[in-house]
Amino acid sequence: MKNIYINSTDHGFGTANIPFGIGSCRGRVFAATRIGEHVLDLSLMAATGAFLSTHGFDPLTLQQPFLNAFIAQGKEITSSVRKTIQEIFSRQELPDALQLYPAEEVRMHLPLHIPNYTDFYSSREHATNVGIMFRGKENALMPNWLHLPVGYHGRASSIAVSGTPFHRPKGQSKRDEDPAPVFGPSRLLDFELEMAFVIGKGTRMGETVAAEKAEDYIFGLLLFNDWSARDLQKWEYVPLGPFLGKNFFSSVSPWIVTLDALEPFRCPGPEQNPPVLPYLHTSGNHNFDVALEVSILPENGTETVVCRSNYKYLYWNMCQQLAHHTVNGCNIEVGDLYASGTISGPDEGSYGSMLELSWQGKNPVPMNDGSVRRFIEDGDTVILRGLATKDGCKISFGEVCNKVLPALP
Repeated sequence: MKNIYINSTDHGFGTANIPFGIGSCRGRVFAATRIGEHVLDLSLMAATGAFLSTHGFDPLTLQQPFLNAFIAQGKEITSSVRKTIQEIFSRQELPDALQLYPAEEVRMHLPLHIPNYTDFYSSREHATNVGIMFRGKENALMPNWLHLPVGYHGRASSIAVSGTPFHRPKGQSKRDEDPAPVFGPSRLLDFELEMAFVIGKGTRMGETVAAEKAEDYIFGLLLFNDWSARDLQKWEYVPLGPFLGKNFFSSVSPWIVTLDALEPFRCPGPEQNPPVLPYLHTSGNHNFDVALEVSILPENGTETVVCRSNYKYLYWNMCQQLAHHTVNGCNIEVGDLYASGTISGPDEGSYGSMLELSWQGKNPVPMNDGSVRRFIEDGDTVILRGLATKDGCKISFGEVCNKVLPALP
């Protein structure tokens, strides 16, 4: 029998969490969960018959390179699997058949095949800040913003997992003082602090998802960095919205934290005024108190925390986002990702992008090594972290970190 030390108050990966991901170690790729400083191979665990008490569970779904098939079995089964893992790890000693790897030895992979990706724009503070920059205080929010969750369809194929480096994007940009656009590497590369929810149950075209039932379709959440080339975006986005300024790269944390794990962290969202239309009405608490932070690590430098925000600040909650997304009959698929949009808070230290933190580059952000940042530079690694804490219980989302490489020739 095995005996390992688990203390959820230290790391946020105790038995209260049990997130799901895909890892590889010693030549094996496997469905996994994180337990303390260890990663558990769920495919081998399923093969031993550990989940036989879960009626209808198919162990083959944990032997695939993505979690889609496992998630598609439904919440009744995935929640039961999670509870079984919790029960086993609540014992003093563990069965020898369990395969545990030190977390530092495991390479984590993109946990999902992502059929579709949508990005929302649901932080009132962020939308107001950006509106003030480009339109002035009187017209900061567009006329539709308080009536519906604004969003756009993004590029699923360029979403990568934490740890993936990427090259600075290139494209057209135009400064206000220049007579014509120029082509070259983006000068104003930016992160966007976001979270994304994962679809666990699909619909057919023509069907809609009611806001009050939306959580039945949501498996869990992960951290999301919607990287942005601000100069490319500014020149291209009228009239059809983001394109090359967004589709070059987005990144996610490797662990999907279930709604079950987040239940203790529910909290009310901001008051919505004017009242929303009936199809967007939700009762109860659908925001979550998850502390978020962003750090910048310069090459050969030291890490500096530049932002501290919280998922609870979102004006439009994920149930309203999904209800609006499907109200016209748009179908959704298992594995779809729906990102929150940049999550900014009420004070300057909680702004979720360099665009806001430096206020369009006018206010340089100091680094611990004595340098400053207006936007993200080559060699910088940006790190997003998320942690929910209440009454001694901690639920970690881990981190999503990516290094910026120089643009390719």
